[in-house]
Amino acid sequence: MKTIISLFGLLLLIATACHDSNSEEEIVVDNPISLEESDNDSTTTRSLADVFGSNIDLDNLANYADQEVPNYINEDNTASNVITDAGATLGRVLFYDKNLSSSNTIACASCHQQAHAFSDMAQASEGVNGSTGRHSMRLINSRFSDEEKFFWDERATSLEVQTTMPIQDHNEMGFSGANGDPSLNDLIAKLDTIDYYQTLFTYVYGDNKVTETRIQNSLAQFIRSIQSFDSKYDEGLTAARNDRARFTNFSDLENDGKDLFMDNVVLNNNGVRIDGGAGCNQCHRAPAFAIDPRTDGNGVIASINGGTDTEVTRSPTLRDMFNADGTLNGGLMHTGDMDFADVLAHYNDIDNNANTDRRLTERGIGQKLNLTDTEVAALTAFVKTLSGTQVYADARWSDPFLN
Repeated sequence: MKTIISLFGLLLLIATACHDSNSEEEIVVDNPISLEESDNDSTTTRSLADVFGSNIDLDNLANYADQEVPNYINEDNTASNVITDAGATLGRVLFYDKNLSSSNTIACASCHQQAHAFSDMAQASEGVNGSTGRHSMRLINSRFSDEEKFFWDERATSLEVQTTMPIQDHNEMGFSGANGDPSLNDLIAKLDTIDYYQTLFTYVYGDNKVTETRIQNSLAQFIRSIQSFDSKYDEGLTAARNDRARFTNFSDLENDGKDLFMDNVVLNNNGVRIDGGAGCNQCHRAPAFAIDPRTDGNGVIASINGGTDTEVTRSPTLRDMFNADGTLNGGLMHTGDMDFADVLAHYNDIDNNANTDRRLTERGIGQKLNLTDTEVAALTAFVKTLSGTQVYADARWSDPFLN
């Protein structure tokens, strides 16, 4: 039996000095501490209830670790940070907590909103000292990708590393440690003084110590738990067992769009399509529709703030690009200024540049797909079948704070 510190004891142990944010890898304890084991559980329960009501119940955690995943999904970038119900619960609180910004006004969820597939309808998301340099990427099915790098330019080597980079960005959440900003160590000291974090960190990790690694692991567990596999496409694939077959639950237009998406394009020496489909599946690989990690730029080199942005290579999954009602979950591409028709028009006539993926060119000439209006309609209809409904309303991924 572990020795459990009371909440009063935890308060006495609040650190007055900064923690080392580069601590060794943290592992969630196998058996999170039960409220019944605490020698002051009524105080602990009351403290959490005051902040979260019934949204966070440590005796009845939401299921994050054991969600059903279709047997045709093989990608998983979880690595050593396995999702646990306890760790993802802490991650959910961190994700929605505006205390993680220097002004107490911005949370991760401010830019990644559940109602919009954890993206933002605004072209650029507002931070504490300005706006983001690129459009906020959807976080659907982040776990189910061979690509482990994050951000549009892949500057984060993992989801864990990515989670605290916006926190340390001057414009976004303001704990940069530069330009007069407080540092990440200041944030850690701040979280140390919040009693619900003392309770939650102790519950998850066995003690109340707040570290960058623990913040990263918990946030990453929550984000990886956000999954969507209840789409019309999933229903069709489950029945057909082969995404090259005609899906009986699809319309003819949707099936035609699926064929166009899946079939490779055949270009002549001038880059003009003479046969085949649109070749989308070469980079956005079914059935996860996650980006191929070997993908280079897609020919869009504009910057959201003007100028050029040639380092862009990352893409989120194409799942839940559209909301359940058929509207886009925010603008597309890193510039956030395109609708789906604009995207298809871009791929229909590529202007080659030094960073353009070779699959979009032929002999150095950008592809000319010559998509007809019917083909554009078919591709649009198919991509809309990749959206589910559950992810937009599931309480597991909602704001746990009482409003």
